[in-house]
Amino acid sequence: MTKNIAILGSTGSIGTQTLDVARMHNIKVSALTANKNIDILEQQIREFKPHLVCITEEEYASRLKAAVSDVDVKITSGISGMKEAAQLENVDTVVNAVVGAAGLLPTMYAIEAKKNIALANKETLVAGGGVVTEAVKRHNVTLYPVDSEHSAIFQCLQGCSANSLKKIILTASGGAFFGKTKNDLKNVTVEQALQHPNWNMGAKITIDSATMMNKGLEVIEASWLFNMPEDQIDVLIHRESIIHSMIQLKDNAVIAQLGTADMRIPIQYALTYPQRLPSPVKELDLSDIAKLTFAKPDNDTFQCLDICRKALRKGGLYPAVANAANEAAVELFLKQKISFGDISEIVGNTVEKFRGSEQECSLEAILSTDMEIRKQILNQ
Repeated sequence: MTKNIAILGSTGSIGTQTLDVARMHNIKVSALTANKNIDILEQQIREFKPHLVCITEEEYASRLKAAVSDVDVKITSGISGMKEAAQLENVDTVVNAVVGAAGLLPTMYAIEAKKNIALANKETLVAGGGVVTEAVKRHNVTLYPVDSEHSAIFQCLQGCSANSLKKIILTASGGAFFGKTKNDLKNVTVEQALQHPNWNMGAKITIDSATMMNKGLEVIEASWLFNMPEDQIDVLIHRESIIHSMIQLKDNAVIAQLGTADMRIPIQYALTYPQRLPSPVKELDLSDIAKLTFAKPDNDTFQCLDICRKALRKGGLYPAVANAANEAAVELFLKQKISFGDISEIVGNTVEKFRGSEQECSLEAILSTDMEIRKQILNQ
């Protein structure tokens, strides 16, 4: 069981829920990082008394230092501070809750320092799957999935032999616009896209859920985590978000992991594995839920899922291209500079036009391609 953690992205949804788990089980919190949320970060510093805190937006560092001048804590900033947090001595597990491809480098820093990773940042494996998994093996560390879907698969696999797995079935809520047509989505607003039916998440991941891009990213992540080809990873719409994912075994038995829509279950399992301990999550009452429903994804209306599948099949830099294009497009949508439908069009066109290596790629190539694609979309 984890004894001492660093949380990268401590003021976001995953970060704050990780602190709930740490508080309940007396897990030491030695390092915290955040972008610029000074008020929440100050509260976390005063309660958990970490050794080191990094505020990645450097202009906020002096304000944070002044706010906690009476506390014995080292305040750092920028990428160097993030690296120090990810590699802090005595930390055994780094919880990566950073949003987007910005989480890739800190993951690599932590792996190089021989830290186990509790990974909530799916873009790490989407953009850098080959590089990351090779580094995990080379440094002999463990990567624990925190995404509810991948944690569910991980939990279902406990006790199953390695060669018994036939298929992974990722469940999806369908996001804010399940059942809508392309015509219905022509004039949707940012506010409408941010109305997720079941989960309380950050803006970027909520928009990704609405476009089904999030599930496409999860297909890529699952392929790397569980060494499964794209055609053995299914997606099933499950509006209630009670079944978090399933596996189908070679004898066609299906095993599912169920629970309330609360991220503290997968977070806690990543930190306490292989133990099962009491959690702050309420019990699941299936009689209260009454029914569970399932449907196939509408790939004509929500094209991002198939775009991600195509990028995964092509391999190399293509998943990183799809991810960077999506992050840039979502940024433009949140700023109301493009329409909701433009997101999938931009991602699809960018992947289609890209002419890069389909072979294994280096960390440097991934990072430079990511930057190039973002600039291309944001500056056009």
